[in-house]
Amino acid sequence: MQNQLLYVLPFFGVLGLLYVVWKSAWVASQDAGTDKMKKIASHIAEGAMAFLKAEYKVLVIFVACVAVLLAVTANSTTSSPLVGLSFALGAFSSALAGFIGMRVATKANVRTTNAARTSLGKALEIAFVGGSVMGMGVVGIGVLGLSVLLIVYGNMFGMDSQENVTRVITIITGFSFGASSIALFARVGGGIYTKAADVGADLVGKVEAGIPEDHPLNPATIADNVGDNVGDVAGMGADLFESYVGSIVGTMVLGAAFMVPGFNDQFNGLSAVLLPLVLAGVGIIMSFVGTFFVKVKEGGDPQRALNMGEFSSSIVMIIASYFIITWMLPAEWTYNDLLYRDAAGNPTVRIMTSLGVFWATIIGLVGGVLVGLITEYYTAMGKKPVLSIVRQSSTGAATNIIAGLGVGMMSTMLPTLVIAFSIIGAFYFGGLYGIAIAAVGMLSNLGIQLAVDAYGPISDNAGGIAEMSELPKEVRSRTDKLDAVGNTTAAIGKGFAIASAALTALALFGAFMTTAQINSIDVSKANVMAGLFIGGMLPFVFSALAMGAVGRAAMAMIEEVRRQFNDIPLLKAALAVMKKNGEKEMKDWSAEDQKTFHDADGSAEYGKCVEISTKAALREMVLPGLMAVIVPVVIAFLPGFGVEALGGMLAGVTVSGVLMAIFQSNAGGAWDNAKKSFEEGVEINGQMYYKKSEPHKAAVTGDTVGDPFKDTSGPSLNILIKLMSIVALVIAPLLVKGVPATTKAEVKPVIESVTTASEVKVP
Repeated sequence: MQNQLLYVLPFFGVLGLLYVVWKSAWVASQDAGTDKMKKIASHIAEGAMAFLKAEYKVLVIFVACVAVLLAVTANSTTSSPLVGLSFALGAFSSALAGFIGMRVATKANVRTTNAARTSLGKALEIAFVGGSVMGMGVVGIGVLGLSVLLIVYGNMFGMDSQENVTRVITIITGFSFGASSIALFARVGGGIYTKAADVGADLVGKVEAGIPEDHPLNPATIADNVGDNVGDVAGMGADLFESYVGSIVGTMVLGAAFMVPGFNDQFNGLSAVLLPLVLAGVGIIMSFVGTFFVKVKEGGDPQRALNMGEFSSSIVMIIASYFIITWMLPAEWTYNDLLYRDAAGNPTVRIMTSLGVFWATIIGLVGGVLVGLITEYYTAMGKKPVLSIVRQSSTGAATNIIAGLGVGMMSTMLPTLVIAFSIIGAFYFGGLYGIAIAAVGMLSNLGIQLAVDAYGPISDNAGGIAEMSELPKEVRSRTDKLDAVGNTTAAIGKGFAIASAALTALALFGAFMTTAQINSIDVSKANVMAGLFIGGMLPFVFSALAMGAVGRAAMAMIEEVRRQFNDIPLLKAALAVMKKNGEKEMKDWSAEDQKTFHDADGSAEYGKCVEISTKAALREMVLPGLMAVIVPVVIAFLPGFGVEALGGMLAGVTVSGVLMAIFQSNAGGAWDNAKKSFEEGVEINGQMYYKKSEPHKAAVTGDTVGDPFKDTSGPSLNILIKLMSIVALVIAPLLVKGVPATTKAEVKPVIESVTTASEVKVP
């Protein structure tokens, strides 16, 4: 049964990739609109691909160096030089996931715009299908890569004993390490790129020149739309790819502890190892099913359509999970948990049930939804937190920023409590394995979750293309309706990402302790406390590096946009006639003014702004990325610190990183929607304020501060905490100092009894 199931798993991944091929062709077959729309879209696509190629040229050097280093330093007893190959394959897979998402997104954006000329429903369909290609590509590549490596390495080293299985999984951890490394660089680099362009387009275009950021006369507008793709599509895809892979690998490591004679013999004791892969594989099918529920009629609510697809997929996945878990795991088993001992040093005897593992999975899924809904509350237009920022914008940018910081800080409370109770609940039902499987449950239908997330930047790009192509206002109105929903789905997606990062990091932390054979981490020890403080400090330093990078790149962008506005005669003349005519429709302008405006079409030097963002992103992404990889190794081998200090550092970076990620993502999202509130008009103290008013300008400043929070440093922290845990897990075999003969038999948890009865008492 084990071999049959193992060889079926890759076909789930292949199914996901077949969906990618099918729907990519469908998107490409849709009408791309007018020649002007096609030209603008081609500029965006060329800029996005140029950045991706330049980024990958830099990263291939890093990947090659780390892969060789891993192969040379691998412990030949508990690992293999093949861990270097796994690392390279993980890095390639992560890059491929980003590339697939980027290609289809840059095709779907203009086709969404064209569809919006006639139908909201058709525009939603194209944007969502474009996002679903990214989602199914990520899960397909993840399941295919992990299952193929498990088959290949299993045949090479054998899977007939716990030692061999543990060795195989240790080699596979390199795949997760590679995925996490590329994800961090992609998130940081993409975030720097998109926010440098966004800040330049906002501050000079909106505030100084008084034109929309997506206006064709704005030199930063192409770079801004390119940034939506490299940051929110390629970066996000790589981010969630490594979350997905990391949660599965962490669960596999912990599941290997149950592999002893008598544990579910139909799978040769491998059921707890294979379970996360099976759940992920079935999740691909459930995500596919969910895509059929995403439909909206003209005048309907896109948010409701997207929620219908996501929630229907989740409900079906919950039902399927029950049957999968109760089929694969024994009804009840007892084992000695060596990570949790009594005062005398004896292992805790833990009773596990298949039903308990199922409840842990549900806790993870529900916890992710709750964190997403809380995130939506703190960032959505019309809700109390955003309205408080809107009101305080009336007294200037300073009070707007103070209010946004307060909202961001307060928003950490409820998500943290949800994550804390999820950890307690999952541990109660399934120990550390329960926490790990909760992370898998949270990401089990990632295919459709990521589809809903990637839909957002595609809709945002569609609005930009509509603006630059000077299409009728009703077209921009439809794309704005899609984009507004995209902001909400992005906020929920960020909540899912943060919650899954916390659970995945904890699962990887437990896997690290198991592999490094650490029974406990005593915070009263000086080296552990030192590691704890260093770990707590790292998210602040990392955020400072990312924010500083955005600031420096944005300065260069602002100077370039100002230069073009002042030095290009056609551009300068067009801005002057726009200012002279104010809010009047262009058809009411004089013939001379219309000619002046149209003569300036194409005079903005978009390429120079794209070049500034590209160079800045590639230059600035290196240091934060290297820091995440190097610091755990230094702490582990530095005299006076060691393996326990490394454990303390992981605890510190996880707690501090999760809180910082929630704070920054929610503060940035709230500032963004406070600014957007003025576009529809808001009432403050009995007076209505709209775009270009003084409170709106204050809100634009606040949004500019929040941009790198929510799109650069905040999301990158999710990867930072998981990458450090993965690095620790990869080097763990090198940190094992040997086990005394009297305790060797105790190193592996011992299963004392297995029950297959259908009626058991859940612990």
